[in-house]
Amino acid sequence: MTASVPPFLPLQGKRGLVVGIANAQSIAWGCASALRAAGAELAVTWLNDKARPHVEPLAQQVQAAIMAPLDVAVPGQLEALFAQIEQQWGRLDFVVHSIAYAPKQDLHGRVTDSSADGFAQAMDISCHSFMRMAKLAEPLMPDGGSLMTMSYLGAEEVIADYGLMGPVKAALEASVRYLAAELGPQGIRVNAISPGPLETRAASGIAHFDRLMADAIERSPMRCLATIEDVGALCAFLAGDGARAITGGTLYVDGGYNILN
Repeated sequence: MTASVPPFLPLQGKRGLVVGIANAQSIAWGCASALRAAGAELAVTWLNDKARPHVEPLAQQVQAAIMAPLDVAVPGQLEALFAQIEQQWGRLDFVVHSIAYAPKQDLHGRVTDSSADGFAQAMDISCHSFMRMAKLAEPLMPDGGSLMTMSYLGAEEVIADYGLMGPVKAALEASVRYLAAELGPQGIRVNAISPGPLETRAASGIAHFDRLMADAIERSPMRCLATIEDVGALCAFLAGDGARAITGGTLYVDGGYNILN
């Protein structure tokens, strides 16, 4: 009789936080699933009471050890979450930041016409919240760790209808580089993952997003869209020790779409 081969669990013993799960189609869920499959123990959040019924069953599916509400725009909620993580775990090995927001009137309008309040809100939720997480995670990573966030090609190129999120994601990618430089001496790696167009609830807020998906299928070298599972696989790799020399970069998961002009 052939002995069974134990599963390969490269993240066994590691603990991490995943922020941004909205439903089973969200990028953050693809990441959480892959991280758990690789053996990691997870902390999972939902945005508010309205989102909880959609997220809590998924958190239970990955046997999340910590489940809590988190709206980064509410003062004190992020700090309370990290205090809970410190009390329960005492340390943290990775963080996945997969949240972004811009008011609809600013997102669907010209960047030229964007309001100061709308721009500030988009920057706070989509970019500065990642810096705040990095600051709170730093003391919980005495032996190093991995911080990951989600970007998009619109950070580097003008993508039709991406609007205000283009400058915001560009700021996020610049923040990744600066955080990587500052936290690298402590062994903390910081990277952005840039998926191609994916059919998620967040993407549905972008006007004519179906055109972006169709163009990616038609023109990308792989002639297909990436999936949340593809993003999750890269996320699980970046959380592990095999990526210990990778930091400060933007890694694309888009079937090669980013190489086109």
